[in-house]
Amino acid sequence: MGSFLNAMPGLIFITLCYAVLCAASPFGTCRKCQGWGAVIRQTRNGRLKRGRDCRRCEGYGRRIRVGRRLYNAAVRLHRDGLR
Repeated sequence: MGSFLNAMPGLIFITLCYAVLCAASPFGTCRKCQGWGAVIRQTRNGRLKRGRDCRRCEGYGRRIRVGRRLYNAAVRLHRDGLR
């Protein structure tokens, strides 16, 4: 129990830093295409070739962060509750 209480300030700091990151930059690079926006394939002679658009990010190379997605859902739920 004592080690958990010692770790609490660090966890709160990390959470606040992530919240600031989600507010300042709501989009991150796509993990599947590494921000290229397309599947990159290597040809037989070693050159890189652009393939079809990435399905996860739909060719944009960016994805919405999990924290921002949760924030948007909470705001939408609050807004719909006020109607």
